[in-house]
Amino acid sequence: MKRTLLYFSLLLGTAVHAQQVLTPEQAIDLALKNNYDIRLAKNDAAITANDYAYANLAFAPRVNGTANKVWNATRTKQEFANGSKRDTSGIHSTTLSANVSLAWTLFDGLKMFATRQKLESLRDLGELAVKDQVINTVANIIAGYYNVVQQKQQLRNLSEQLSISEERVKLSDAKFQTGLGPKTDWLQSKVDYNALKASYLRQQTLIEQSKASLNQLMAVDAGNTQYDVMDTIPLNMELSYGGLRQEALQKNTGLMVAQQNLRVSQLQLKESKGDYFPVINFNSAYNYSRVNSNAATNSFSPIYNQNGVISYGFSATIPIFNGLNVKRQVNAAKLNVGYQQLTLENTRTLVDLSLTTAFKDYEYYKTALTLEDENLGLARENVMVAMERFRQGVSTVIEMKEAQQSLEDAYNRLINARYNVKLAETQLLRLNGALVK
Repeated sequence: MKRTLLYFSLLLGTAVHAQQVLTPEQAIDLALKNNYDIRLAKNDAAITANDYAYANLAFAPRVNGTANKVWNATRTKQEFANGSKRDTSGIHSTTLSANVSLAWTLFDGLKMFATRQKLESLRDLGELAVKDQVINTVANIIAGYYNVVQQKQQLRNLSEQLSISEERVKLSDAKFQTGLGPKTDWLQSKVDYNALKASYLRQQTLIEQSKASLNQLMAVDAGNTQYDVMDTIPLNMELSYGGLRQEALQKNTGLMVAQQNLRVSQLQLKESKGDYFPVINFNSAYNYSRVNSNAATNSFSPIYNQNGVISYGFSATIPIFNGLNVKRQVNAAKLNVGYQQLTLENTRTLVDLSLTTAFKDYEYYKTALTLEDENLGLARENVMVAMERFRQGVSTVIEMKEAQQSLEDAYNRLINARYNVKLAETQLLRLNGALVK
């Protein structure tokens, strides 16, 4: 028996040691490193940053070169009217040609400047998208983490209810054995105890499922739930609506993304309008050619010929008519600007509405938290009184059950109120961009 007890003690100690406490900061740090949505947003931002890195090269000239080498074998036989004949078979020649050309756009209706500004705005948009995704992920991590905490608190509540129910079973059994109480009291107490035990097992499963959901947000193995979380939910009870609203209209990342999308659409319109103007280019080229032959086909044909030509000048491409395609593109760009403007205004109203709703929830659950905290104290005292009355045979098992149910309900409402205050607080900080510094 001593060896068995020692063995189970060692197993229990190992299990406790394995349940390392994961803090909210550690969960957020893991998510910032591993979360797939953040990594995808960073990849998109890297693409736009890469495009902007080459934006200034749009002002540089384009230089192209070509080179050719051709081998020729000529077999010519001729007969003339005077009866003479000519056979030039076996003539071999080599032709070498090369070309280097330069084209430099000097003016294109300022389209190249708009393109560079657009690429810069797209780069900034990518950075804002990453920040927005980071803030949303952190908000989800906080909600997921403290969901596990509240599930853990619910488990503690059920554990307390099990202790009370176990005491009820013992008292009911003692009364029945001594003839002071009916067997129905013992049976009802036993049924209630078994129901709570089933709820306790179900709550353990919910905790494991909540941890798996949190693991998915952190992008770690969903089955690795051998860790513990904090026991309490810290709350910020000092948030004010005025300061939050002012900051939200300036720092909300969703609003900033909408503003940047409007900026990109305006630059796309400017880019499209550039096609109305002529394009002026500076062009230059160097052409080289050389022909070597082992013989001439006639007395006027050279057996060696080499040429090198440098040319330069200006060209202007003037748009006259292209099926009104430019006008169509400009109209489409204008419609996109209008769409992005409406999106910005809609986003602003949604942020304002979300902030108002979240703050009302925040104020309500703060009040409910104070009330439920008081109710929990009263419910506990009521259970103690009911238990003592039941022990002395003054009250019935039904009265005891009602008192116990009131305690369980008060505990549940308090846990939910505390968690909902945290959710509202997180939502407010997410909306005003203060969740991530």
